[in-house]
Amino acid sequence: MFLVVPCIDIQQGRAVRLFEGDPGRETVYFADPLEAARKWDALGATWLHVVDLDATIGSGQNAQAVARLAAGVGAKVELGGGVRSVAAGREWLAVLDRVVLGTVAITDPDVVSTLLEEFGPDRVCVSIDARGGRVAVRGWAETTELDATQLAGQVVARGVTHVIYTDISRDGTMRGVDEEPVARMRDAFPGTLMAGGGVGTDADLDAYERLGLQGAIVGRALYEGRIGYPRTA
Repeated sequence: MFLVVPCIDIQQGRAVRLFEGDPGRETVYFADPLEAARKWDALGATWLHVVDLDATIGSGQNAQAVARLAAGVGAKVELGGGVRSVAAGREWLAVLDRVVLGTVAITDPDVVSTLLEEFGPDRVCVSIDARGGRVAVRGWAETTELDATQLAGQVVARGVTHVIYTDISRDGTMRGVDEEPVARMRDAFPGTLMAGGGVGTDADLDAYERLGLQGAIVGRALYEGRIGYPRTA
């Protein structure tokens, strides 16, 4: 079954969406992230994708808001943003269902291996975020020379079975998805693959499903009613 996972990005305590990942170009949808979570939970969400944007870029953190959100809904919650150590992973996995690791998969991949060994592959996901096919790190502020599909091969070798691929240049834009890099990622990663970045219509979700993905992480298009939820098509 193809899964649409609502995304709740938290910046300075509010539920927002950024345009192309730029912290300065935000749209605030809920003053309280728990309200956003309860909205999707009430509509039947089985998973919620939460990102602590402040922790991602190192400008602060929203740990209390995230913990309150996780405790306030019945849906499962996964968290990305600033989880860059084994200790941080352990702390979060005590209060929510899955951690999403990004930068650390490159800077300290042993963190990924240790958390996989301790908690199992269903509770540890790697986020591969790319701009022009190259992996971006540290809140998308730095673009590396590493090809996204190369990173996919590296995390497979470590036992990762869940990956989220994000096309940064389209994230939060609702411009539609670019199928070519997603198809390359699907070829490179044999496990459970979700994707996001640019989703604006049901046709974009159909494209992901046609490419063999297991689901999509969707933000702005859900909040602005461009895509109905739950999905009926």
